[in-house]
Amino acid sequence: MWPVEGLPEVRAGDDLAALIAGALAEPLHDRDVVVVAQKIVSKAEGRVVALSTVTPSDRARTMAVESGKDARQLEVVLRETRAIVRWERGVLISETHHGFVCANAGVDRSNAGAPDSVVMLPVDPDASAARLREEIGRRSGCDVAVVVTDTFGRAWREGHVNVAIGMAGLPALLRYMGQHDPQGYELRVTEIALADEIAAAAELVMGKLDRHPVAILRGLEPPASRETAHDYIRPKEKDMFR
Repeated sequence: MWPVEGLPEVRAGDDLAALIAGALAEPLHDRDVVVVAQKIVSKAEGRVVALSTVTPSDRARTMAVESGKDARQLEVVLRETRAIVRWERGVLISETHHGFVCANAGVDRSNAGAPDSVVMLPVDPDASAARLREEIGRRSGCDVAVVVTDTFGRAWREGHVNVAIGMAGLPALLRYMGQHDPQGYELRVTEIALADEIAAAAELVMGKLDRHPVAILRGLEPPASRETAHDYIRPKEKDMFR
């Protein structure tokens, strides 16, 4: 796995696949995985808001008083939120319109590319991944997979990891149910989140401050699949913690 270097600052309307293809130091291979940070996908799709254009609602103003946070940014978060899961000690855990549960509905001020601005998640990260896969494949002549990543916290554990919020061309889950371990024990519930593991590994070469928002993974050669990152969203009837 290695980072793609030399990508310019991405702006709304940019052809992201063309920028990635132009920055590649070597040709892609079939079944390579192209890992793309959500920020540049959102920027290309125009999902950046200047806070000077935001008028906070009464709810956002009240929350700002309670937390000391920027009411304008809280307003953007509320617009991106389907339901508030927790609001406690100034920490807002949201269920986004996609169904993800994360801090601040994924709205982030870092690496926004413009002062006093915030970046929102793509409207449909799986569709974004599918478009990138198709266009990168057309340009390269290779059958690649694409994973769009963002950084999430984790319940019960400190620290953050990259996870897949959009994907195309590989399985979301490697399912081991019905298989047997070396002692003959039948696995009953084991499912490995393949795209999440790829996303987490990619962050090691992408970094947060290194300006490497794309990485290439070669050698894993995951089987093709029509699964998407939506397959990671646990149905509420199975959710024991909300």
